[in-house]
Amino acid sequence: MTSTNKIILAFDLYGTLLSTESIAKELSTHFGEEKAANLASLWRRLQLEYTWRLNSMNQYEPFSTITRQSLVHALAESGFSLNDAAIESLMKSYDSLSTFPDVTPALRSLAHESSSITPVVFSNGTNSMVTNSVKSSPDLGPHASVFKEIVTVEEVKKFKPCPEVYFHLADQVGKGRGREAMGEMWIVSGNPFDVAGARAVGMQAAWVDRAGKGWTDGLVRGEEGRPTIVVGGLGEVVEGIRRHEGSN
Repeated sequence: MTSTNKIILAFDLYGTLLSTESIAKELSTHFGEEKAANLASLWRRLQLEYTWRLNSMNQYEPFSTITRQSLVHALAESGFSLNDAAIESLMKSYDSLSTFPDVTPALRSLAHESSSITPVVFSNGTNSMVTNSVKSSPDLGPHASVFKEIVTVEEVKKFKPCPEVYFHLADQVGKGRGREAMGEMWIVSGNPFDVAGARAVGMQAAWVDRAGKGWTDGLVRGEEGRPTIVVGGLGEVVEGIRRHEGSN
């Protein structure tokens, strides 16, 4: 458990550190590049949709099960099919997704940051999936020691952006659940729904806007419906937080 007087940087995994689109490389061995890219995008959309539907229905399935089910759904919707062995191979590949290009230099830099910042991984994935990705993948494995803790939603049996998962994060890193304590934690995410969920419970949020399109999510109005800071890549996160902290 981390110290209560540190700033927690909670890095989302899928879509922030790891590119879910990179699975298209494996899919292309079956369907060609163009179809694979479209299938990868649909797979990810359905994967997230399943988590939100389960939240709404107050039900839970492990993220590994959801990932497999959404793949089968995406294949059927696209008019494709794969045998069980091919599906299992794709599921194994999901533990070795590629990182975004800005991730490695950012993590190298983060390894030399002051002790006042504590980086953790905070993910919808199961403990097994996330641990495999962080510690065993060719891209993230060499930097696994940067992260002081791995926190997943598996114990809570809810998914982002449900408030319970962010309070679970607070519990795991030794923070209180009050607004002031929640405000000492930063979500670092490329997923707008994650940013919105974190802000709703009082956390700070660094939205990673790699596409450079700006914040367009309009669900919640006002400052609490927007990220605290917007960065173009992970390398800008620490400096952006310092500027924000210095101005308050």
